[in-house]
Amino acid sequence: MWRQLIERSIFGIVTLVLISILIFLATNVLPGDAARAILGRSATPEAVAALRAELGLDRPLVTQYASWVADILQWNLGNSVVTKGPVWDLVRPRLASSLVLLVTTSVIALPLSFLVGIVMAIKQGKWFDNTANSLLIGTAGIPEFVVAIVLVLLFSTQVLHILPPTAIVKPGESVLQNPSVLVLPVMTLTIAIMPYLSRMIRASLIDALASEYVVTARLKGLSPRVVLLRHALRNSLVPSIQGAALSLAYILGGAVVVEFIFQYPGLGSALQSAVSQRDLYVIQAIVLIFASGYIVFNMIADVLTILMTPRLRS
Repeated sequence: MWRQLIERSIFGIVTLVLISILIFLATNVLPGDAARAILGRSATPEAVAALRAELGLDRPLVTQYASWVADILQWNLGNSVVTKGPVWDLVRPRLASSLVLLVTTSVIALPLSFLVGIVMAIKQGKWFDNTANSLLIGTAGIPEFVVAIVLVLLFSTQVLHILPPTAIVKPGESVLQNPSVLVLPVMTLTIAIMPYLSRMIRASLIDALASEYVVTARLKGLSPRVVLLRHALRNSLVPSIQGAALSLAYILGGAVVVEFIFQYPGLGSALQSAVSQRDLYVIQAIVLIFASGYIVFNMIADVLTILMTPRLRS
C-alpha cells in the first residue's frame, strides 16, 4: 500500500510540475505585449521597455520560469502589476471565499447525489428511477450560465424576489456574514454536478446488486438492508469515490463561470479580472491553485480507493 501511495504522490508532483510549465508558457504566449497592455497604447517605447525589465519579461523564458518556481517554493507569488501589492494578499481572501463555496456545495451536492443515485438503483425501472433519470439527463447538457440565469429569474428578479441576484459583499466582509448570497451559486453548482454523479452511483450500485457475491448473500437469507449496506453499497463506493473527486474538481472549474455571473468574490472572478488586465502573476497563481486542487482531490480519491480495496492494500 505504501508503495502505491508513494508512486501516486510522485506522479502528482510530476503532474504539477508539468502543469506549472504549461501555465507559464500559456501566460507568456497570450496575444499582445503585457507591458504595453498595462501601460496603454499611449505609453512610450522607453516606458514599455522599463516595465518589461521590471517584470523580467526581457529575460529568456527558461530563466523567467526558474525564477518564478524559486519564488513559489519560498511562498512568494510575486506582486500584482495592477495593484502593486503582493499577489498572496490579493488571492488569500478570494481563496477563502472560493473554499466556502466549494465546501458548502460539497456538503449539499455530494450527499444528495449519493442519496438520489442509491434510491434510483434500488427502485430500478420504477417511476422514481425513470422520472429522476429523465430529469438528470435533461439537465446534464445545460451550461452553468443558463442554469444561473434561470435561477436568478425564478428567485430574484421575475417570480419570487427572495434571494439576491448577485453575491456582492462589502470590502473586507466575508460571504459567511451574508449567507443568502451563497444560495444561488451553490444551487447552480449542485444542479451542474448532480446528473453526472447520481447516474454514476446508480450504475455502479446496479452492477454491484447484480454481482455473484450479492446473489450469494441473498441466497443465505440475509435481509435486503444487510445485503445493501454490507455488500452492494460498500463495493460500489470505489468508482463513486472517483466520481466524487472529479465532481469536486469540476466545481473548481465551474466556479469560474458561476462566480463571474453572480459577481462572487472568489478566485474565478479574480481570474477573469486578471486576464482582462493582463496581470500575469495573479493569473499564474490562481491557475496554479486550481491545478493543485485538482491534483489533491484525485490523490485523496486514490488513497480512499486503496484503503477500501483489500486487493490494492495487499
